[in-house]
Amino acid sequence: MFPSEVTDFFKNQKTPFYYYDLDVLNATLEQIKKYGLSKGYRVHFALKSNNQPKILEIIKASGLGADCVSGGEIQRAINSGFFPNEIAFAGVGKSDEEIELGLKHDIFCFNCESPQELEVLNELAEQHGKQARIALRINPNVEADTHKYITTGLNENKFGINESELDLVLDKLPELENLELVGIHFHIGSQIEKFDPFRELCSKANSLNEHIESKGFKLTVINVGGGFGINYEHPNDSSVPDFEKFFGLFEENIELKNHQQLHFELGRSVIGQSGSLITKVLYTKKGISKNFAIVDAGMTELIRPALYQAAHRIDVLTSSKEEKIYDVVGPICESSDTFRKDVSIPEVERGDLIAIRSAGAYGEVMRSAYNLREANPSVYSDEILIPKT
Repeated sequence: MFPSEVTDFFKNQKTPFYYYDLDVLNATLEQIKKYGLSKGYRVHFALKSNNQPKILEIIKASGLGADCVSGGEIQRAINSGFFPNEIAFAGVGKSDEEIELGLKHDIFCFNCESPQELEVLNELAEQHGKQARIALRINPNVEADTHKYITTGLNENKFGINESELDLVLDKLPELENLELVGIHFHIGSQIEKFDPFRELCSKANSLNEHIESKGFKLTVINVGGGFGINYEHPNDSSVPDFEKFFGLFEENIELKNHQQLHFELGRSVIGQSGSLITKVLYTKKGISKNFAIVDAGMTELIRPALYQAAHRIDVLTSSKEEKIYDVVGPICESSDTFRKDVSIPEVERGDLIAIRSAGAYGEVMRSAYNLREANPSVYSDEILIPKT
């Protein structure tokens, strides 16, 4: 929860706004360094989860690289201090202009997702007198056991190269003289809470690693992507994910050769628990069989509940009354603009402040201007002076 001094500070801010607890972020990064970076693994932070410059500068300073899925993200990463050799560029639909930006900066690696993309990248690299390092994103057909919209590693997903066409791609690569195959890349989905999918991924990665090297290619990068989930229901009890178990699983199950390095692309697990959406109750309303708490944040500020049916914990910051059942809804002219249905929270009234928790990832970064909504500035914990006791 939030100290009273923080809540008092919030009362003087224009809502809704995003709040980032940098202590939680730094504690998370320390665990990544302890259990991941210390083993020689490389971790690229997924800018698609959060691209706030202040957040990126802290993450860069902790030794992480950048995982980008657009030209805009590549430029944001460079502007935030990431070196080009720390930037991996993924995405199923890279435009020519985005590819050229990556070539211009000589980024670390292009994660390629189709045979045609390889041909386009080779052609553009030749035009610019460049040699592009690539990793083949392969669909391991592993069921991530997560929401269908964030499952990405199955044969019929739009992402990646299926195993059935892998040999055709490998046979074609020697003709693409401006490409250098350095690795293989996987990403099976997001918000994965069980560890079995990661074990299955390791097995598939080991097999494909052996197969590709048997064909004469030398892979230096084994990139297993990201997808490690967070605890949305109990963020106070699990503010930092269990990175010891996560990285330990790969250490135990992945089979690296002496010339290979293990790479990860983590986003949600790095930043998710650090952020909260702070909003104010505008009205309370009683329906036929429901109570509504209408807040000033909406799906324009946090679209995950509408898009993924995601359930974020809701904490009332300014009421200690007995609990009551509400539908917590926003002001947007869409019926899907609902944060939680039938949630038990302390009774609220107009003006009460609410924190929608675990919103650091895929929250502010997906904000829209629908209904011509204006965005309020983010607030960071280091901007709040809390008296020492």
